[in-house]
Amino acid sequence: RLALERGRSAHEAVRVITGLLERHGQGGRCKEEPAPFCYHNTFLLADRAEAWVLETAGPYWAAQRVAEGSRNISNQLSIGTDITAEHAGLRQRARSQGWWSGDGQFSFAEVFSLEQQPVRMEAAKARYRAGRELLRQHAGRITAETLMGILRDKASGICVDAEGFRTAGSMVSVLPRDPALPCVHFFTATPDPSRSVFKPFVFVDGLKPAPQVRSPSFADDPAKKIPRFQSKVDRRHELYRLHEAALELMESDPEQGRKLQETLRELERQGLEAANALLAGTEAPGAAELAELFLDCVETEMKFYK
Repeated sequence: RLALERGRSAHEAVRVITGLLERHGQGGRCKEEPAPFCYHNTFLLADRAEAWVLETAGPYWAAQRVAEGSRNISNQLSIGTDITAEHAGLRQRARSQGWWSGDGQFSFAEVFSLEQQPVRMEAAKARYRAGRELLRQHAGRITAETLMGILRDKASGICVDAEGFRTAGSMVSVLPRDPALPCVHFFTATPDPSRSVFKPFVFVDGLKPAPQVRSPSFADDPAKKIPRFQSKVDRRHELYRLHEAALELMESDPEQGRKLQETLRELERQGLEAANALLAGTEAPGAAELAELFLDCVETEMKFYK
């Protein structure tokens, strides 16, 4: 969040994150549970001109600039010897811990990954390989629809629909190199993208907020009390709750569920067509129309659920 706020480019965002890491380290829980669950993070950062992969281990890090093609990450270190930038003390840290002799090529993923990895890492490795293969199959012709399809892929484990680790929301962004064209972002804002609607969003002046996708706030929030997470609250926003109810309908009444799914995909198709026309320059909607684009899609989706 701070990288998005403070960085004017993908490269600046890398510097923001690494600067904060080196100063403060990292931590924080990934779930609202009394038992701690956390891990160190990896990032994909992209702007109109360039893209980076940033991977971290405590305050240490390595970054790789993506010059061409595609790249994916999946809950593990994946930067090998192709390192564009790194923590000044990265290799000395590896030598001091006996992880690297200092001879030969230095692979960040090999040196900083655990020798004995948890069993759950096998699923992450399989997911990473599957994502890479899905991208390879579409090399040279990757579109927003392509990425939506990959994010919906259950066989690979990319789309997760299991209690505790459900894919809570998905996003696809189109960042044209031409600065005269707007960037278009597609959000589901609902769980299980295989049954969700990707809705277009464009940053413009006078943007109309969508309160239906704003999580509620709590005066006595267990995330802010010490000790933390001693109780639970329902953080689902209105659209999320309605969508989950629709998922139950799809499972209990397959025929009604099929009709609803067809309706939702038609709504998504219309949003994609409008976005493609905008990006192609064949349509130029006014700022007021773009300001309400996402809100209109959310309200339309909710009508189908009700």
